[in-house]
Formats: sequence, structure tokens, C-alpha cells
Amino acid sequence: MKRLTKKQMRIFAVGQLGWSTLSGIISAWFVTFYLPTQADISENGAIQYITPGLVIGGFLTVLGLITALSRVFDAVTDPWIASMSDRSTNKRGRRIPFMQYAAIPLSVVTVLLFCAPVNMISGWNIAWISVFIVLFYLFMTMYCTPYNALISEFGKTQDDRMYISTAISLTFFAGTMLAYTPFVFAGFLRGSVGFAWSYRICFIVLAVISCICMLIPTFCLNEKEFVDTKPSNVNMLKSLGATFKNKSFRTFVGSDIMYWVGLTLFQTGLPFFVKVSMNISEAFTMYFLGGMTVLSACFYPFVSKMVKKFGKKKLVIAGFLGLALAYVIAALIGILGTAEHGNSSIPGMIFGILICVIAAFPMALLGIIPQSIVADVAEADGIETGENREGMFFAARTFAMKFGQSLAMLVFTSLAIIGTTQNTNSNDITASVTGMTIVGWVAVAFCVLGAVILSFYNEKKIMATIDKKNK
Repeated sequence: MKRLTKKQMRIFAVGQLGWSTLSGIISAWFVTFYLPTQADISENGAIQYITPGLVIGGFLTVLGLITALSRVFDAVTDPWIASMSDRSTNKRGRRIPFMQYAAIPLSVVTVLLFCAPVNMISGWNIAWISVFIVLFYLFMTMYCTPYNALISEFGKTQDDRMYISTAISLTFFAGTMLAYTPFVFAGFLRGSVGFAWSYRICFIVLAVISCICMLIPTFCLNEKEFVDTKPSNVNMLKSLGATFKNKSFRTFVGSDIMYWVGLTLFQTGLPFFVKVSMNISEAFTMYFLGGMTVLSACFYPFVSKMVKKFGKKKLVIAGFLGLALAYVIAALIGILGTAEHGNSSIPGMIFGILICVIAAFPMALLGIIPQSIVADVAEADGIETGENREGMFFAARTFAMKFGQSLAMLVFTSLAIIGTTQNTNSNDITASVTGMTIVGWVAVAFCVLGAVILSFYNEKKIMATIDKKNK
């Protein structure tokens, strides 16, 4: 079978630019749009479409409940789609057809999710959001699970896998940054079209771009020219069970959950570290995030070379510990104080710059290598069992990511408000310096635990299995 050229690998990575943009829109704007702050309502004309505040048991919003239930559905569809893809006998391949069918519906649903039909608090809006968030996760899974499985199947060698992993990590960052562009452009549109449509217009433009990006690899790459694998004959439950019977994979997933908890605590908490702990303008969140992303990308060319010298396991552990160090700095803000708070000579800006500089290299390691590790484990398992279940391995990794993100959101909202009196009728989270300090130390603990768990991963056995096949 043919190997992908570097150009074809970059074409493949364009697909990730598309879906990561749509995913970023939901991550960045779903809560902001449907749970507007009092400032957005009074100053910018934001509309409340659903009942605000912590009205479900006194600790959960209506939107939080909808999101939690949709995640339960999402957890079921991950292995379901993975199993269908692994077992597919489509003449065009096991993965590309799923991606092609999902791209347009995913793009359309992303926009419709922000088009609640009633311009006031209404049960119809709750029903609308509930339906379209479920459809969003369904089509996202339908595209992403087969897409990720191709990392293993297109990556014929370790060099190929590292190149693909690096390329898709770059496009993931680019897509995430694209999703934040409404911060800039919505403001220009707001005066003429209002709060809601200023964002909807931005989402429509981004959805069109994303759809084109997702379709490019499905039309430009012929899966059958590069992949010759026998479809799996194992049903979903047996395939999922067999996947988690793999000890190496269980170890990796355990550490991966810790990574996603720690990372999400940082991403969710960054605006609060900036605003509450550093006591500087929330606008610096974008500057810090953008600077860290650009600096991290500068390290990408060196990661593949370092993998050849040190191996993947050691570098991922180093990434965990480096990220933990960045969180230590974040936690120390509340202990040392800042010049802005008047109890230290250290400006809050210095803390922010230190965090971004320290986190950049670990983010490069953790953004590239884990995908390649999953591909290694999937290939080694296929060699040992004779079953080609790449889709299920990546679906299980996706589930770990979603579980870690959901757990982090629960942890953050519980810890950040320690030391404050939270207004249950408001959408605004009232964070405290004490709460954010605790969030920082908890993030450190999760990263260190991730490093400890990964230390039990048997990389030598996995690579020996792969090397034996290739000899």
C-alpha cells in the first residue's frame, strides 16, 4: 500500500482545522450565549432564552443539566460509531464515507444550536437547545472517531505518525483560535444587527469555512490507496470490552483523564486567574492564550527529534511535570499576592507571562505525542489479536477526554467559589482568590498523578511488537 506524502498528511490535517473550529465555538460560546452576564444584558442587549441561575438543586443551571445529559448520550455514541466504522465494508473505505456524510450536518447543526426560536425565556428554547446539542455531538462523533482512527492507518511508520500528530495538533490550535475570533468581529457587527445576530453571523462564516476544511481530505485522499485492513467482525460491546482489556491502553487512558482534568481546569480557570488572582483586565486572557499557543507551536519541529532520542513515554511524563510547574505558579499568585492587590511587589502581569512561558513546551509535548501513543497501542493490539479496531481505541480515548473535561468543570465550579457567597439567581460565577489558589493546587495534583500513572505504561513492549511486524 502507498504511504502518504508530506503534502497529503497536511491535507489530512486540514480536516482537524474544520472540526476543531466547530468544537471551539461550542466550548467558547455556548455558555456565554445562553447564560449572558448581567453586563451583557444591560449594556449589549443580550437576550435570556432560558431560566438563569442555579435552579436545579441549587447547584446546577438548566443549561448545565442539558449539557450533562447530552454528554451521557455522547458517551454511548462514541463506541457505537467506532464499532460501525471498524466493521464497515464500504467500497470507499471504513472511515472517509462517515466523515463525508457528517461534515455538512455538523456545520449546519452548530449554527442552528444558537438559533433558539423564541426571543425570551421559553420551554421551546430548552427543547430546541436539547435537540441540537445532541445532534451536534452525534455528528461530531461521526466525523472525529473515523478521522482519528486514520492516524494509525495512514501512519505507516513512527515518523509518519509523528508528522501527522504534529500537523493535526497545529490545525487544532488554529481551529481553536479561529473559534475565538467572534471576540473581535461580533463587536463590530453588534451595533447594526444586535447581540444575538452579531455572533450568529460569525458562526455562519466559521461553519462554512469549517465545512470546506472537513470535506477537503474526504475528496482529496483515497482511503483505499493507503489502507488495506480487514473490517472487524466483533460487535460493539465485545470490541469495547476487548479494547479496555488491553493493559497498556488502560494505563494510558488513566493518565489521559488526569491530563484532561488538569488542562480543562487551566483553560476554564484562566480568565478567573487573570481577573481575580492577578487583578488585571480579563482581556489579557486572549493575549496570554495566544502567546502561549504561538510559543508552543515554535517547539513543534523539535518534538519529533526528541521522541527519537528519548521515547514518547518519558516526554509525556516531562510534559505532565512541566504543566504542573505552570500550575504551581498559578497557585502561588494567591499566596504571594500581586502589586495590583497591594500586598506584593510582583505585578500580576509577570505571573501571567511566567505561566505562559513555562506551559508552552509541555503543551507542545502533550498536544502531539498522546495521539501517536494511541496509534501505537492500536497497531500493536491489531498485530496480537488480528482485529483492526483503531476506531474503538480512539473512541475510548475521546471518551476519556470528555470524562476528564466534565469532571474538571464540576471540580472548578465547586472550588472556585470557596470563600464567596454565590448568587444562585445569577449566571456569573463569583470566584475568590482563595478558591482559585485551591484550583491551582488541585490541577498540580492531577498532573502529577497523570505522570505517576503513565510511568507504568510498557512502551518497550508496544514498540517491540510493532518492530517485530515491520522486520
